[in-house]
Amino acid sequence: MIKIKEVHSKKDIKTFVKFPFQLYKDSNYWVPPIISQEMETFDKKKNPIFNDAEARFFLAYKNNEVVGRVAAIINWLEVNNQKQKKMRFGWFDAIDDIEVTKALLERVNEIGKANHLHFMEGPVGFSNLDKVGVMTEGFEHLGNMITWYNYPYYAEHFEELGFKDEKLYSESRFPFSNVKPEFFEKAQELIKKRYELKTLTFKKAKDVMPYADKMFDLFNESYASLSSFVAITDIQKEYFKKKFISFINPEYINFVLDKDDRLIAFAIVMPSFSKALQKTNGTLFPFGFRHILHAKKHSKDVVFYLIGIHPEYQNKGVTALIFKEYYATFKKKGIINCIRTPELEDNIAIHQIWKHFQPEVFKRRKTVRKEIS
Repeated sequence: MIKIKEVHSKKDIKTFVKFPFQLYKDSNYWVPPIISQEMETFDKKKNPIFNDAEARFFLAYKNNEVVGRVAAIINWLEVNNQKQKKMRFGWFDAIDDIEVTKALLERVNEIGKANHLHFMEGPVGFSNLDKVGVMTEGFEHLGNMITWYNYPYYAEHFEELGFKDEKLYSESRFPFSNVKPEFFEKAQELIKKRYELKTLTFKKAKDVMPYADKMFDLFNESYASLSSFVAITDIQKEYFKKKFISFINPEYINFVLDKDDRLIAFAIVMPSFSKALQKTNGTLFPFGFRHILHAKKHSKDVVFYLIGIHPEYQNKGVTALIFKEYYATFKKKGIINCIRTPELEDNIAIHQIWKHFQPEVFKRRKTVRKEIS
């Protein structure tokens, strides 16, 4: 018999966070989160997302053992401002037992019904900066800190329970050797002159901070047209700055400014922390920090985390300026592989950015949807 327990205490939340460590203990491809960071994500006193969203956390038990988990999430900005009557679910993990998946998602359905919502979608997080999607291809490839990894049966469970595909995402990669400077060297000079633009690069993380709020504002503007986009609030900006800036090499952040010093484009790249996180096994003490710092300085793989371009400058070749700066940095550091985070398959504009680098799609994922009954 499967029992579903809602968790409230710090101890039970830690059990919720640590369940995947047991589930994926034999996987060579799963990348563990940092436990303390996950705990903070779910802490209503520390994560400002809870000003505009609510979440309830559930564990599934079978024979007194934890066999599954799910977070049931309502983002009220999405529901009230966008009129999207959506019940979100995320942080879903379960053993290969359809009854466990069914029991967990029935609880999500109940919460959605009680709040007069129309459908549920997942796996998704609280916002657009959280992880997204269930993997459907690429299980034999190493995950990363920005995505969820899962076993193939997850998607099979959703399908069997009547969920339909909602959004499709692809992840691609290309060797740095595919990047030919002749594609953007001349173009970026012409674009700079035509639009009176300049690039801004950094050597120290503290120098990035005065521009961080403007970057998040531009993120909101440049992604506003995408389906189900929920803007980042001012209070969330402070949280994300604290959470992410420390993981980013300052030389991996590039900004483009116009003649009035207005930020019109940005790009954020991260070193790949996948292997380092596997070595930490979720903890930074006593030796986890060492693995993280080593990866930050020496990783030969990079992950393109975010690129944002103001709507006025989209399709005008502004990325040529960004790629010129990255080319010099990556060449100096001996970067070997460039990896892209999940991108909507119908986001044609973003795919056009990468076409000259001959990217290979090596993973696919999707969110699924079901009407609330």
